Order: sequence, then structure tokens, then C-alpha cells
Amino acid sequence: MNLTISKEQIINGLQAVQNVVSTRTTLPILSNVLMRAEGDRLEFTATDLDVTISCAVEAKVKTPGASTVPVKKLFGIVRELAGLEIDIDVDEKHSCSIRCGSSFYKINGLNADEFPPMPEFKEEKKVTLPQETVRGMIKKTSFAISSDESRYVLNGIFLSLKDHKMTMVATDGRRLALVDEEVDISESSHGDFIVPGKTVNELNRLMQDKGQVDLRFTENQAAFTLRDEKGFSILIITKLIEGNYPNYRQVIPAEMKERVSLPREEFLHALRRAEIMTSDKANSVKLNFNKNKLEITANSPDVGEAKETMAINYKGPEISIAFNPKYVIDPLNALTNDEVFMELIDELSPGVLKINGPFLYVVMPMRLS
Repeated sequence: MNLTISKEQIINGLQAVQNVVSTRTTLPILSNVLMRAEGDRLEFTATDLDVTISCAVEAKVKTPGASTVPVKKLFGIVRELAGLEIDIDVDEKHSCSIRCGSSFYKINGLNADEFPPMPEFKEEKKVTLPQETVRGMIKKTSFAISSDESRYVLNGIFLSLKDHKMTMVATDGRRLALVDEEVDISESSHGDFIVPGKTVNELNRLMQDKGQVDLRFTENQAAFTLRDEKGFSILIITKLIEGNYPNYRQVIPAEMKERVSLPREEFLHALRRAEIMTSDKANSVKLNFNKNKLEITANSPDVGEAKETMAINYKGPEISIAFNPKYVIDPLNALTNDEVFMELIDELSPGVLKINGPFLYVVMPMRLS
């Protein structure tokens, strides 16, 4: 294999794939990136056997071929090279020579045949969506994914495709984020599955505001092809989380008593300031809704106290409710709307955060001390 590639292209390709490579793998091949050169392209593929990412970039290929090299070493070298053009040559013993200006490096690689093969996908279950839509939905839900490995079905986003709607849900048992968007789905592409948190993070990192995403899925795998307007594409293949996602509809309160409109930015900053005065032992903030006034207080004996007052439009009875501040800050951070709505029943029932749009967030209260 012999080729010339620009520093920018090789860095773009390696940055797209290298995140999935584990540093603590027992199989040496999984520390390597598969490089396949043909035509005018160099394709990089990396995997940890659960998630596989593949990305092709432009290159001047003189001799086509395939090999694997340690991805962290390769990335470390090309990132520091001073020149703009890099020559790569791989011999039959999988020794990879890198030349750039007065720099020369040789990395020992492994045979491409040892690299795990790519899974095959049938076309029937396929949906095409704007990347911006999917990225926005992930942003509005991914913060609620559980990190508790004993409830592994909650360690990802539940994705449902049916009735011309795509729904994403994430919950950790103490809060739940739900968003749905209208999409064009054929009858044969209906289905639902759970995308692991690691894959969600990669999608979040790699998706753009422009371009399309093709989503294909089988019973235990899903593939996301991200395509930009220039024809540049990244393929992410993931194993799905097996198991039944809990019935999330039953935790959404049916009837709410009070609905309060709040300016998102102001509310967010007030909560962030109040959160500073919480501690591990006392990690709640109290929201006291009074006539045209919201008081946000935090009190922890070993730190001190905070009190924030906001003018709001509220005519209902006085309600005091306490939340873990992080659980209210997370959705406010993920949203861009100027106005949010908090719906409440009483101090012991879940609070619901909504916007003028297809988003809903349920958060369990903390007991008022």
C-alpha cells in the first residue's frame, strides 16, 4: 500500500474513528485502525466489537491495499508533523513508513485479515432523516441516560419508529426525558430498540447541523450513516442493548394542577447560583411558587445558604417543591427556547418541564426537610 494524503484529511479521518478504541484491550488488533486504500480514497475503520466507526477521506493512492496500525501512535505522529503532505507506505510485513518533509517514522502494524469483519445490513428497515433533527433529539434526551450498570436497559436511549413519528426516551429512574418528531416511515421500517450510551456520545460528537443520516436496524444491531453535503460520510455500527425498556408512559403524570411560564435563561442562572450552596449531604434546592414570585433557596448546614427571587406570572396557590438542582439544570442547558413551562401537582408529585414543542421532562421531587 502506497499513498500521499494531506495532513488535514488524515487527521479528520482518524479523529472520526479513534474514540471507540479502548486503551485496555486484551486483543492487540482492537488497538489498531484498519486502513484500506483504493481509488482516490483512504478508509479508516476502528472498533471495540460493540461499536464500529468507519470513515473515508481523499488520498492519492499509488498502490491500493489494506493494513492495520496502532491508532493512538499514528494519530500522535501525524498531528505533530510540520508539513502539509504525508507519504504513507506499508510493506508486506505490515510495517508502515510515514514521511513528511524531514521527518520519518516506521510503525509496526498487523495483517488486515485479523481485523473483525463489518456486519452486513439488509435494506428493508431504513429511515432517512436530517442530521440536525436527530442531533437535536439526542441533545434533549441523552443527559438522562442512566450510568447504573445494574439496570443496563436504561444505559442508552430508547428509540421508537412508528405511526409517522420517531420518539427518543432516556431515564435513570429519577427523571425522564422524552422527545418526538414527525418523520416519514414506511410500514416495513417500524420498530423500536435501545442505542447504548457510548454510541449516543459518538453520534452527538460526529453529527453536523447539515446533511442527512440513514438509519438501518436489525434485531440486535443498528447502523447510522452520516452524510454531509460534500458527499463525505461516516458510518457508525452498534450492537443494541437487549432487553425490554420499561413502560415510560406510566410515569408521565396525567393531570397537572398548576402550569407556570418561566424565562429559561434567568431560571437556569438562578439555579446554577443556588446549586453552589448545596453539598453532598444537602443536595436539594427548594422552589417556592407564590403570587407572581418564585423563590429559589438552598440551605446546607456545612456550606451556607442561598436565596434567589424571580418575578413570574403566577396566580395559583402557594406550592413549595424541592429538586436535585442538577436534574433541573440539565434539561434547561439542553434546550434553546426562551420560555419553558413547569407543571406541578403538589410537593410530593413529580414535576414536569415542557416547551412549546415536542419535548417533555419528568423529574421526581426530593422530600422537603
